[in-house]
Amino acid sequence: MNGHMAEQRQADRRAVDRTKKRIKICGLRDRATIRAMHGLEIEAVGFVFAPSKRQVSPEQAAELIEEVHAWPASASSERNVPLAVGVFVNANLDELRSTVRTASLDVVQMHGTESAEQCAEAKRELGVQVWKALPIGRGSENESLEAADRLAPYAGSVDAILIDAPGGGTGHAFEWSVIQQYKEAAAAIGVPLYVAGGLSLDNVQSLIREYDPDGVDVSSGVETDGVKDIDKITNFVRRVLEA
Repeated sequence: MNGHMAEQRQADRRAVDRTKKRIKICGLRDRATIRAMHGLEIEAVGFVFAPSKRQVSPEQAAELIEEVHAWPASASSERNVPLAVGVFVNANLDELRSTVRTASLDVVQMHGTESAEQCAEAKRELGVQVWKALPIGRGSENESLEAADRLAPYAGSVDAILIDAPGGGTGHAFEWSVIQQYKEAAAAIGVPLYVAGGLSLDNVQSLIREYDPDGVDVSSGVETDGVKDIDKITNFVRRVLEA
């Protein structure tokens, strides 16, 4: 990947109006859907490289990300190209490096049991953003720790924290009452907090109005029969912006 281009894309993203909710649409697998999404006010699009029904290869992702980079100007006349996020589970550094280069990723999202040290190494060696996903709920690693203690080790090692139900991509929500704790803990280490897990057209406005996370991440909630549905994606974005 061209390091200068990646740095420029990330610099452009830092100039975005942060008063708006950050929206990530994850699990994309076809160019037609991405093309239909052009112009929507989306912060990031996700491509799954871990074993999953939504898994894509680095080569497939590279073709899809070409479509992302063709994103046109938004209504505000600013060319707002979403970040290309790769979702990995316990991948080693060589695998991450190869996929980042092949697919031209802007972000590596670590969705396994990766340590703060592994996140820091990836951030240092790959030259892209690193987001860490943490499971919330029964069976989660370190679930007994307070949010502040759980996130503190990641200070300086990650660019965002994402909280999700255990397993990720299941379409199930976790207990939202913990969101405020995690939002404060994320703010304390200087990163935004994304909420994922079970989000849909029916509940995303309630989530935003009651808990006000920095961003939302949706996958199955904008699908019909396991396939991304552009009408649901468009309406999901609209409901987030209207919340």
